[in-house]
Amino acid sequence: MRKNLQKIIAIGLMLSVVGITGCAKSKPTSTDSKGQVTVKLGIWPQDGLTDQIEQHKKWAAQILESDNVKIEPAYYKYAVDSFVSMATAGNAPTIFDTWYTEPQKLIDNGFVRDITPQLKELGWDTKMNPDVKKLLSKDGKIYGLPRDGYAEGLMINAKLFKDAGLVDANGKPIYPKTWDELAQDAKIIKEKTGHAGIDILAKDAAGGWLFTNIAWDFGAQFEVQKDGKWTAQLNSKEAIAAMQYVKDLKWKYNVLTADPTNEDWASGYKAIATEDAAMYIASPDSADQLALNKMDIKNLSMAPLPAGPDGKQYALSGGTPYMFAANATDDQVKAALKYLVLMGKAPVTTDDSIKGLEADAQARVAKGVPILPSFPAWTDPDYLKAQADAQKKYLNVDMSLYNDYYDWIKKPGVLHLEEPIATQDLYKELTNVLQAVLTDKNADVSQLLNKANTNFQTVLDNTK
Repeated sequence: MRKNLQKIIAIGLMLSVVGITGCAKSKPTSTDSKGQVTVKLGIWPQDGLTDQIEQHKKWAAQILESDNVKIEPAYYKYAVDSFVSMATAGNAPTIFDTWYTEPQKLIDNGFVRDITPQLKELGWDTKMNPDVKKLLSKDGKIYGLPRDGYAEGLMINAKLFKDAGLVDANGKPIYPKTWDELAQDAKIIKEKTGHAGIDILAKDAAGGWLFTNIAWDFGAQFEVQKDGKWTAQLNSKEAIAAMQYVKDLKWKYNVLTADPTNEDWASGYKAIATEDAAMYIASPDSADQLALNKMDIKNLSMAPLPAGPDGKQYALSGGTPYMFAANATDDQVKAALKYLVLMGKAPVTTDDSIKGLEADAQARVAKGVPILPSFPAWTDPDYLKAQADAQKKYLNVDMSLYNDYYDWIKKPGVLHLEEPIATQDLYKELTNVLQAVLTDKNADVSQLLNKANTNFQTVLDNTK
């Protein structure tokens, strides 16, 4: 589906660096006296996703019977601090997923293991997008494989747009084409419906993360390399203009949710699902969050993000890889890879993998999650066709509500990688400023960004 995946996955060439240290303990024995292999499955569904859990139980029973592999459920949501402590103690899940800003740090610190021999044995190393392989590799060794990718867009509650009169003759949302239009539309929505026009995050690093997308459209670039030295640019005139725009959404237009400092990544999806907000910067790969909040998907739409003052219009891009604990044994890695085949997440087209693809689509339909085109990171044509066929078979949405978004992200130059160095530290600094300007009407944007720039420059100076 996505022809520009290489641009997304190239994020691995520009990873952020944070100071995580430590080493995992030595490898344990992974088989018992009966030769049974135990896999600690960090990708087990979180509590509440009942249908997904039931499907995983079926897969666990299947692999136990066919390969004598015991699956130990171990749902894990990746976070730097928690993973470092688990990996240092040798307690990380056998397989887990993370963010595309993390692989090189995890590799450098010895927290993940080389799976090259297992991938070569299966032939998967030649079916991976070259930039994916580059992202997950070091010194010719491969340490993971891709789960998916994403590109941020404008997620819309179409019912609120309809209630506000912002629809065309066919009842489809007339979405804003510029950030100025978004402010005006958000004001109309607030006045006509009483609900927030847009949900802006300011609780944690996710706030700074999504703010970078707005700022790029205003022409900002947060860090540049000159003569081998990285220089912070959080206080550029473009970044200041973008932050002032967000401040105006609160104090000039009054179109935000009641307390943006209590809004995080998950609550943004909840706001869309429950009609607390009409718009949210988000990606469709996480639409299961809408199902958790019982949204009727006929009220969902995706549109391109608005353009900035000079016409710049980007989509923040990234994705999720699977990686393996440093102390995972060869047998555990092989077993985990077989489990991915059952899930339909591996580049093969066996009866089991096709069933996995269809089971995933069926589970989404059952939960009320939209079946939308994927962002494949594999190149095997048979697998890509099987994936597309499964999605088409269970299509449960009107694609006219999404086509503009998917057409937009295919355009050259639209996909924008995260800032390359000390990325999480950057987000924290920007979130601090967001919290200040969204809680204090008299906050000085320039002064706050000057301070944030000084703080972030110190981080860059200490980053190797």
